[in-house]
Amino acid sequence: MQRYSGFGLVKHALSHHENWQRQWRNPTPKKEYDVIIIGGGGHGLATAYYLAKEFGVRNVAVIEKGWLGGGNTARNTTIVRSNYLWDEAAALYEHSMKLWEGLSQDLNYNVMFSQRGVLNLGHTLQDMRDIQRRVNANRLNGVDGEVLDAKGVQEIVPILDCSKRARYPVMGASWQPRGGVARHDAVAWGYARGADAHGVDILQQTEVTGFKIQDGKVLGVHTNRGDIGAKTVGCVTAGNSGVLAKMAGFKLPIESHPLQALVSEPLKPILDTVVMSNHVHGYISQSDKGDLVIGAGIDGYNGYGQRGSYPTVEHTLQAIVEMFPIFSRVRMNRQWGGIVDTCPDACPILSKTPVKGLFFNCGWGTGGFKATPGSGHVFAATLAKGEPHPIAAPFSIDRFHSGALIDEHGAAGVAH
Repeated sequence: MQRYSGFGLVKHALSHHENWQRQWRNPTPKKEYDVIIIGGGGHGLATAYYLAKEFGVRNVAVIEKGWLGGGNTARNTTIVRSNYLWDEAAALYEHSMKLWEGLSQDLNYNVMFSQRGVLNLGHTLQDMRDIQRRVNANRLNGVDGEVLDAKGVQEIVPILDCSKRARYPVMGASWQPRGGVARHDAVAWGYARGADAHGVDILQQTEVTGFKIQDGKVLGVHTNRGDIGAKTVGCVTAGNSGVLAKMAGFKLPIESHPLQALVSEPLKPILDTVVMSNHVHGYISQSDKGDLVIGAGIDGYNGYGQRGSYPTVEHTLQAIVEMFPIFSRVRMNRQWGGIVDTCPDACPILSKTPVKGLFFNCGWGTGGFKATPGSGHVFAATLAKGEPHPIAAPFSIDRFHSGALIDEHGAAGVAH
């Protein structure tokens, strides 16, 4: 990495960035690569990074139709946790959590991972039974977790309304101390810089318009910048995964929905953990800038619109004010929507496809950001070896034929 003296920093600061070292190159596409990854979000960039760093596959292109991290990576609420119910999902998300815990050091890039803890509230006796079941399952899988009563919740979040006068009184919660939040842009930038340093070509403003397929094998992709060859192609395009699958001639068992979020005006530090409630249907944290970061469930309709809708915003804020009356007069600054692809069992697809050499990583629903390092790592192993990583194996497309589903609707969070 280029280093500057104090004088050099001043000189380059006054140059309006013209002489600053770029974080990654802007190369011209080669005619052929060993591996093409479609999608320049967190998962795609992480896949490229681990392919090069862990598996020595460096002749790799990441193809992005827009700009890096311009999709769901920059359109989420940045929550990280691994307290999923079933063994298969817990293994995947805990693998990711362990990578999160060393990610800034690994990338030499501060992704601002803050392990401030995650609370999942319970408001009914059934909620509390489900929480106890999940925490017990977590502990059996080596995932940290505690069951708290209302007093324990109040001690962690004094501003939460835990009184009996609440419409949905808080009876307790699950608590994962290792959970928290990270800076979404920094994750994309860190992985991009790391992949580029290992020789990966990152091709922005390059849209895939089709696949080169012969005798059931993928040979590359058609793009708006010409054809690019590769015998291994990984698609990591989130809400557009169904569109890419159709180009390749098959259908995925996924639906694409808008998922909305919003942030408030900045406040002084007042909320130092993440609070989620499936029952009231909202979740909230406070960013390092002071904004309240708020989200809820996916819109009920299928679509690709990223503008959001007022009914969802109103419903979300009703839930937040229900839990935090203290925020009732806080003004909202902006809102946005991301496009998530959801599977029938609320778990992702990490899988081979009917086309040889073509792999898909999709169907994460609202769990995508928290899984970024783990998803990239196991998908990289899958692409490098042509066979699924053991952690990825249960998430094959074949499960929708065999019936071996992994039903994570309860633990997937508010949005499913």
